[in-house]
Amino acid sequence: MIELILGGARSGKSRYAEQQALASNKKLTYIATAQILDDEMARRVDIHKQRRTSDWCTVEEPYALGKVLQEKAHQDHCILVDCLTLWLSNLLHSDKANAWQEEKNSLLQVLPALPGLIILVSNEVGSGIVPMGKLSRRYVDEIGWLHQDIASLSDKVTYIVAGLPQILKGQGL
Repeated sequence: MIELILGGARSGKSRYAEQQALASNKKLTYIATAQILDDEMARRVDIHKQRRTSDWCTVEEPYALGKVLQEKAHQDHCILVDCLTLWLSNLLHSDKANAWQEEKNSLLQVLPALPGLIILVSNEVGSGIVPMGKLSRRYVDEIGWLHQDIASLSDKVTYIVAGLPQILKGQGL
């Protein structure tokens, strides 16, 4: 089962995803894609860590998401990936020329065959104005296309607004 959870910044999407994972009554794995490159990001990561109990196994993986999902997914596990937008940013800034396309293809290839419950969290960034910069425009385009691809593979898609879940596809898992 795959659930994609989308929402804006500070919408409550991560908290909702954590609640969904806990409600699954499965073994919990949290895949963190963030890289701590400054004090502000360190504070954000700490807030997320403080919400998780010792029941969670945490894996930090900023690049090879498809590979780590394949390694960690089991029928009796729930894996929460937080978040796809930071993952994309990491790969767009990679020194490797085709890093984004290769890792995106890897994820989309392995995702449908993974056992257990997979919850993917991502920021919906396409509702605003078209960014002026080339990299920013590419970022908005790539994350929008990724969301469409993952939504088509997902059993459930939820959009969070002001902490309130709006079910776009599917029912409870």
